[in-house]
Amino acid sequence: MKPYKFIISGGGTGGHIYPAVAIANELKSRYPNAEFLFVGAKDRMEMEKVPQAGYAIEGLWISGLQRSLSFKNMLFPLKLISSLLRSRSIIKKFKPNAAVGTGGYASAPLLRVASNKGIPCVIQEQNSHAGITNKWLANKAQKICVAYEGMEKFFPSEKIKLTGNPVRQDLLEVASKREEALSFFNLKASKKTIVVLGGSLGARKINELVHRSLPFFAENNVQVIWQCGSFYENDYKDKGNESVQVHTFLNRMDLVYAAADVIISRAGALSVSELCLVGKPVIFIPSPNVSEDHQTKNALAISEKNAAVLVKESELETRFEEALSEILRSEQVQRELSENIKKLAKPNATKEIVNEIEKLLVNHKKSE
Repeated sequence: MKPYKFIISGGGTGGHIYPAVAIANELKSRYPNAEFLFVGAKDRMEMEKVPQAGYAIEGLWISGLQRSLSFKNMLFPLKLISSLLRSRSIIKKFKPNAAVGTGGYASAPLLRVASNKGIPCVIQEQNSHAGITNKWLANKAQKICVAYEGMEKFFPSEKIKLTGNPVRQDLLEVASKREEALSFFNLKASKKTIVVLGGSLGARKINELVHRSLPFFAENNVQVIWQCGSFYENDYKDKGNESVQVHTFLNRMDLVYAAADVIISRAGALSVSELCLVGKPVIFIPSPNVSEDHQTKNALAISEKNAAVLVKESELETRFEEALSEILRSEQVQRELSENIKKLAKPNATKEIVNEIEKLLVNHKKSE
C-alpha cells in the first residue's frame, strides 16, 4: 500500500498553527511513512513556524476582508481567485488522501478545492464562536471537530464531533511538579501565587491592571508571576519587587501552572483548553479586540458553568479586586472553580481528531 499523503492548512495566529502541527504529529506517529504538506498564507507566521516544526509548507497569496473600506478589499477577489488556482495546482501535484483545516485564510481555498476533488476533508474549530473560514467550509467538510458544546448553531449537527482542542501533553501532570515549580521560580510555599498571562506580545489593559494592583497584591500577602509580553518589556520590566516577578516570556508553562494558585488570563481558545486541563481557579479577562468577540464567548462558555470567573476589560476597575479577593478568601470557591473547570478538560483531543480522520480514510477507500 502506498504511504498516505496529508495536506494541512491553518494559520494567521498560533491558535490555528499549533492545532495543525499537533494533528500532523499525531498522524506521523501512527503513519511514520506518510507524507505531509502544509499550505499557509504568504507573509503570515505559519511560513516560519511550520518549517520550525519540521514540515514543508507552500504559501498562498490570500488575506481576509478588512472591516473598513480599504484598498486591500479591492484586491480580495483577485487574491481569492489566485489562491484557488494555486490550491488546485498544489493538490493536483501532491495528490493527498485527506485534507485538514484548522482555520485561517489559507484553509478556505485549499479545502474548497480539495472537497471539490472528492478528497475527504476535516475541519477543526477551536472557538465557541465559529470563524468565518470554517463556517464557509462547513458544507464541504465530512467531519467538523469542535471544542465546545452547542456548535449546531454554526455547523450541520450530523458532521460535528466534540473532541476538544489539541493541548500540550506536558500539562497533564502539573500537580506533581509543585515543589519543582516553587524552586524554579524561587517562590515561598507559605504564600499564594497569582500567575498573570497576557500572551507572547502582552496585553496593555492587563499590564495596566497589574501595575495599578501592586499595592493590593502587597496587602493580600501574595506573590505574583507577571508575564508582561515582548511589546511591553521596556514599560514594566523594572516594576517588579520582592513578591512580584516580571517576565517577558515564560518558557516552562508546565512549571508556571504548577506554581499557580490563581491564574489571570486572556481567553483565546488554546489558553482556555490548557486551563481546563490544569484545573486551577481562573479569572478570564477576554480581549475585546478579536474577530466577533470570540474570546468573551469562550470565557462565557466556561464561566456559565461556574468553572471560571469572567471580568470584562470595561469592568476591571470596579470588579477585579473584589473577584480576586473572593477567590483568595474562600477555599470552597477555589475548590469549586477547580473541580468544575477540570470537568471540561479534553486531554485526548488530538488523538480523537486523528481517529476521525482515520475513519474517513477507511470509508473513502471502501467507496473507491
